[in-house]
Amino acid sequence: MTNNQKASQPQRIVAPLAGIWRRTVPQDSSVTEGDVVGYVEAIKLDAAVTAPAAGTIHYVLDEDFVDVDGGDDLAELR
Repeated sequence: MTNNQKASQPQRIVAPLAGIWRRTVPQDSSVTEGDVVGYVEAIKLDAAVTAPAAGTIHYVLDEDFVDVDGGDDLAELR
């Protein structure tokens, strides 16, 4: 697989811990590396979920205030 093929594959964004998921940017928004795309709240702690690279956000879990487990797929960068 070439570097271009790797770059064109979607990157998964997963929940860092169990809690309640909420999005902060709209579907299909352009983001840059480090942009906050949502939060997982657990016991009054908000864990920021950030984009690992630049791309277009596509939410896999496109509802707010949903229970998630650590490692659950939240979004993809395309």
